[in-house]
Amino acid sequence: MKKVFSYFKNYKWQALLGPLFKLLEATFELLVPFIVGLIVDRGLGENIGGAYPNADIPFIVKMCLVLVAFALFGFLFSVIAQYFAARTATGVSADIRRDLFRKIQSLSYKDLDRLGSATMLTRMTSDVDKLQSGINLALRLFLRSPFIVFGAMLTAYFIDPDSIGIFAIAIVALAIVVYAVMLICMPLYKKTQGKLDEVTLSTRENLTGARVIRAFCREEEERAIFDKRNDALNKGRKFVGGIAAITNPLTYALVNGAIIALIWSSGLQVQLGDLSQGSVIALYNLMSQILIELIKLANLIVTVTKAAACGSRISSVLEMQPSLQVSEDGEKRDEPFIVYDRVCVRYNEGADEALRNISFTAERGDTVGVIGGTGSGKTTLVNLLPHFYDTSAGEVRIEGRSVNEKGMQTRLRERIGVVPQKAVLFKGTLRENLLWGKKDATDEELWNALALARADGFVREKGGLDIPVEQGGKNFSGGQKQRLTVARALVRNPEILILDDSSSALDYATDAELRAGVKTLDLTAFIVSQRASSVMHADKIVVLDEGEAVGVGTHEELMRDCSVYREIYFSQYEKEGA
Repeated sequence: MKKVFSYFKNYKWQALLGPLFKLLEATFELLVPFIVGLIVDRGLGENIGGAYPNADIPFIVKMCLVLVAFALFGFLFSVIAQYFAARTATGVSADIRRDLFRKIQSLSYKDLDRLGSATMLTRMTSDVDKLQSGINLALRLFLRSPFIVFGAMLTAYFIDPDSIGIFAIAIVALAIVVYAVMLICMPLYKKTQGKLDEVTLSTRENLTGARVIRAFCREEEERAIFDKRNDALNKGRKFVGGIAAITNPLTYALVNGAIIALIWSSGLQVQLGDLSQGSVIALYNLMSQILIELIKLANLIVTVTKAAACGSRISSVLEMQPSLQVSEDGEKRDEPFIVYDRVCVRYNEGADEALRNISFTAERGDTVGVIGGTGSGKTTLVNLLPHFYDTSAGEVRIEGRSVNEKGMQTRLRERIGVVPQKAVLFKGTLRENLLWGKKDATDEELWNALALARADGFVREKGGLDIPVEQGGKNFSGGQKQRLTVARALVRNPEILILDDSSSALDYATDAELRAGVKTLDLTAFIVSQRASSVMHADKIVVLDEGEAVGVGTHEELMRDCSVYREIYFSQYEKEGA
């Protein structure tokens, strides 16, 4: 929570002015019972036969006008307080959302895999919303309610010192109830928010995988999983809500008991002539004010408890340090352009190695093919170049410097164009998507990239660079999306291009044309594929099998010396009838 509190520094004046104006409003509210008591005692006078023959009408009118003035000033101060509280809560939550988003961008693939997208979505939506509500309510009531409670107690003391004991007992009893509920509910609210992560995950999976679910007729099973998670969330919230709901009836019972004791005690004093009727009404109104404020305070505690639990979850993300290691700059080595030096990768501590003892080199301008079975570590291998993952042993070097070095971090990813396995396009226009590669690219550069990716033909047919792109690029076929993502990477004019199985949806002719277009560029290309035809013309081919490089060389060398590569090649070419 300390991390969350640091966001108030940009809104410290609003955070101070909000409660201050609420205290001014509360001051006027505390004076109301005293004015009402004066109207009864001095304005109405003595009750004779059920009438008030000695009533001071001008005094009553004057006091009523005072009450109206108090109401107007109280309303004005309340609106001002609400404005400052809302501005603070909205500003703090906006800053937190912004930093959460930036934090996500700074985390490594390993960190994102560990957190999960559903958890991050819940943090940025539900958790931040509950925190915002808690901040807003706290700024308006956290000082106001205690101020009225203790102010009413102090006012009651000046009216009737003998009644102070009843007020004190009621306030202490209520404080114990509220504190006990808060102590019980806070960990429970945190637990229920964790269950919300599971519901969000289930919802997200069903939305993104709707077609797959229907294709395999899994609707009933997925509905059952969702219902189970939703019921768990519902039961958790009902349980903690039931505990929190005890606060209001207990508050009513304690305060109404205090009111009964107060009326009984004050009534005896009125009969003895030690207390006026107006004073009794003032005391009753003060106790009613305490009742109302303590109910507000109880609800505030429940809301703040939820906000605190959410704030703790948010802080845990904001305080995360990216797991990617950055080392001090070392001495530049005289060696090939790219070097994989005995590289090992382990995703989590204690897990098996995804890559083991991988070593090979590539010169500037080379095309490196990476081939292997599913799960052999091909994507992991190329993701080490832009430093998306850390090595657990060994290192990857570009131009004689480790990709972990500080000096490499500033421009490392600007030098590399990455086309991921899953072709992802963003909602907007095609031009906006292509400009991700280079913000200031000209139309000529965009068309050149499209031509190299063999995507210019269908783009012209659809209407040019400003054609709309739906969310996820759903208005394009799989092959079209892959070619557009290749074009987006080529717009950058990178020194190193990584094609991570980015032609799987293309026919063999288009795939060959795309590779031929890339070959004309002055760059070092890494082509990841399960097709032998996609890598057989590469300058160097790395064959992976269960995380190990079982062969490194040209097509001819591997056909002669590597049984795994021969098996892949012949299995595919037999199927193709070659």
